Amino acid sequence: MTASYVIRGGAAGRERLRLLAEVMAPETRFLLAEVGIPPGALCLDVGCGGGDVTRELARMVGPTGRVHGVDLDETKCELARRETAEMGIANVSFSVRDVTRWEPDELFDVVYARFLLTHLADPGNLLTALRRHLRPGGIAIVEDIDFRGHFAEPHCPALQRYVEMYTESVRRRGADPNIGPRLPGLLRAAGFTEVRMRLVHPAALQGGIKLLTCVTAENIAEAVIEDGLASADELRQIVDEMYAFANDPHTVMGGPRVFQAWGRQDTEPST
Repeated sequence: MTASYVIRGGAAGRERLRLLAEVMAPETRFLLAEVGIPPGALCLDVGCGGGDVTRELARMVGPTGRVHGVDLDETKCELARRETAEMGIANVSFSVRDVTRWEPDELFDVVYARFLLTHLADPGNLLTALRRHLRPGGIAIVEDIDFRGHFAEPHCPALQRYVEMYTESVRRRGADPNIGPRLPGLLRAAGFTEVRMRLVHPAALQGGIKLLTCVTAENIAEAVIEDGLASADELRQIVDEMYAFANDPHTVMGGPRVFQAWGRQDTEPST
């Protein structure tokens, strides 16, 4: 699995993911409830980051279930272990690994990935691997973005410029910043059946997605400058203008559209 992250990782990236988890928590919980995560299930959270959804899955499966989170970022995995231990959650584990090259000891009832496929040059390869890791009848759940969904009222040129820079930086790495609408087709192409979809669109007058958008703009600085899409001074001005817009409670800002899709593994996994 080749990741092409334009967003800062490590401890700094963890703080952004914490904010993202707060913004997405209601909709992700609704999604997991609609799909139906059975008590006692064995779940895999791919690209788990700081483990926010990993712990939510653990709550849903209860003490008889187990959840394993995997990520390529060792720092985030260690932070996830520490936070989970501090919360006294015992039915969760984490590891650093590439799931496309991993053969787990047992198959999972549920596999989940949020905002991961958008960073991959070959998202279908990951979905094929996830299907291989599912038991017959198991469920794959994915959430991902359509970055074109950003909007502002009144018009915010700095937000528009940020969307352009992010989009170009992701594309230069061979990935798709607007992958959301493709999720159902990607699931079907990977062999999943009974594919379903929901669409949510975070927007706010104060805090929430407004703050997250500004923080994300800060966290793509290295990639944007490396790609020659903006100078450090220009990027700082863009971020400052975005914060000024976001901090005005009379403005409206919406983030990327978020597509939520899921499908079932009906047959024996292919080998």
